[in-house]
Amino acid sequence: MLSYPSTISLSSRTLNHLADRIRSYRNQRRSRWRRLDAGRQALLALAHLRNGDTYTRLAAGFAVGVSTAWRYVQEAIALLAATADDLTTAMDRIRRLAYAILDGTLIPIDRVADQKPYYSGKHKHHGMNVQVIADPAGRLIWTSPALPGSVHDLTAARTHGIIDALTNANAMTFADKGYQGARGSIRTPFKRHRFRPKLSRRQKTVNRAHTTIRARGERAIATLKTWKILTKLRCCPRRTTTIVQAILALHHIEANPHAG
Repeated sequence: MLSYPSTISLSSRTLNHLADRIRSYRNQRRSRWRRLDAGRQALLALAHLRNGDTYTRLAAGFAVGVSTAWRYVQEAIALLAATADDLTTAMDRIRRLAYAILDGTLIPIDRVADQKPYYSGKHKHHGMNVQVIADPAGRLIWTSPALPGSVHDLTAARTHGIIDALTNANAMTFADKGYQGARGSIRTPFKRHRFRPKLSRRQKTVNRAHTTIRARGERAIATLKTWKILTKLRCCPRRTTTIVQAILALHHIEANPHAG
């Protein structure tokens, strides 16, 4: 078997943060000797999340067994997910913004036995629905827990209490047509229907301005998808929430030198 060196497009600050978390966890558990030290375990977990390296490749690269690589990654993900911001914490930052942007994305998954709940008619494949909140510059602020891909964006936002939280915080939020009927502080574009087959010139102008603003939210989703593990999850769909929360925690450490 051949091996080769590779890189991870993350700063050493992120590596050190995760290594410190792992080291503290080991000391708390009074863990005995491990195959890899905390720094190497952190590097292994980041290679899996950022580069999407499989457990087989990680095991070969770090000279450990496949089951050991799996266990180390799962341990690191759980430690990171526990530090991710919940919606209440995120709202402390969101209410200080001029406005926020709400959008949904689908995290592709492998086909599972019970396929129907996970199939998205909009995207035409199986996945998990994740709601994303971005700031006016398109920077990622918060991601929701994952729901099966068949769940509509508006239903997902209501299920997670996102609409109520944004409305209570009086945070003006721009969203696409999928959130029509959300009301509160959610702003959606005008939509044609049978009682209004054509939009007026003013409505079209408003829609163009709305699209320009909302398009910035795609940057947050693109930022999330730079973590290659989310290209297609090959694990139990119920683990999606933990993985996305771990990535959210790492993103804030990477983006903010004073975080953590």
